[in-house]
Amino acid sequence: MISVLHPSRVIKVGLSLTGSKSITNRLLILRNIYPSLTIKNKSKSEDSVVLENALKSSSNVKDINHAGTAMRFLTAFYSILEDKEIIIKGSKRMHERPIYPLIDCLKLIGADISYLEKDGFPPIKIKGKKLNFKKVEISSNISSQFISAILLVAPKLVGGLVIELKGKLISKPYVKMTLSLLNNLGIKTSFEGKLIKVANLEKIQEKCINVESDWSSASYWYSIVAFSKRAEVRLNNFYKKSIQGDSVLVKYYKELGVDTKFVENKIILTKIKDFTPPKNLTLNLVDSPDLAQTIAVTCFGLKIHCFLDGLQTLNIKETKRLNALKNELTKLGANVQVTESSLKIFEAQKLKKNTIINTYHDHRMAMSFAPLSLKIPISIENPNVVVKSYPGFWDDLKKAGFIIKPI
Repeated sequence: MISVLHPSRVIKVGLSLTGSKSITNRLLILRNIYPSLTIKNKSKSEDSVVLENALKSSSNVKDINHAGTAMRFLTAFYSILEDKEIIIKGSKRMHERPIYPLIDCLKLIGADISYLEKDGFPPIKIKGKKLNFKKVEISSNISSQFISAILLVAPKLVGGLVIELKGKLISKPYVKMTLSLLNNLGIKTSFEGKLIKVANLEKIQEKCINVESDWSSASYWYSIVAFSKRAEVRLNNFYKKSIQGDSVLVKYYKELGVDTKFVENKIILTKIKDFTPPKNLTLNLVDSPDLAQTIAVTCFGLKIHCFLDGLQTLNIKETKRLNALKNELTKLGANVQVTESSLKIFEAQKLKKNTIINTYHDHRMAMSFAPLSLKIPISIENPNVVVKSYPGFWDDLKKAGFIIKPI
């Protein structure tokens, strides 16, 4: 456990954040399909390290621990590797997270996958084989990663693939990200209405891709600036035309007192002078659910009535995030209501100091609550969970003047 506080609430720091986890994980799969691809500025997140190590390992048993992206992407990848027999397993929580929508779809194109314990959930056994073109349907209202997993292997299917989406598509920017990366490698795709088409391509020309830094990781710095008295935070390797959906931070945090300037592939975040927080904020985060925890805590700390919707995927993440948010915000003095897909926060009259924040083995719980230490001293249990996506988080906070002590 650690205590976190900031003595002055004045922030001035320049940082280089790790490469995007989402982009890196997609490129790691694509590099194993197309060896002439080179990746620069890979994510240092535990999720990306776990995925890369699993791909490099000669063992036929892949233990991906808590890495949900690895579970989904590897399932599709090993389905197309002929004459490979692979078992993929993970943590106890991973075995509680459903994977059947992806496997049902892969089976429609001929994949040989079986459940080793409970039907619909990991661990699973895969016998790789050559898969052929077919038009398939997949539920698009559970997790966009199921769709991306199939899209990444689609160019190697004989004849390519056509996917018809069933239901409302959630986290659409992540599907667009996958298609953008395929296009970057010369693979033809189209996305019109409910149909996604991916053409076959056996080989690509030599290609080097530099991974943009992670916008999800940047979100915590937006929250820090929002809580500060004065701030100037410079973050390197961010693009104005980003393929990351979480770049919508620029728009959302303008309403929360943070100005963003793009200067030569970096962003400069500053606190808007004489900013008066709005009384209410309503957002639909169906396309950027990973921002929900950060925005919720920011609104709470700024005493803004907050209604966040489109959060149906949060309860199949590392923890049941909506319940976790409600528990910890309530401890701090908030009045919180949650449903299966939304969260509502009513203004707290007084923030409760020296509260211990439980992280529920969830990296985003630790990092979304840490900025609140600019308002009140807080403690974070199990701070090492941040390695899942942002291993240098606590070190970067120290560079910005935060005092972090073990308890």
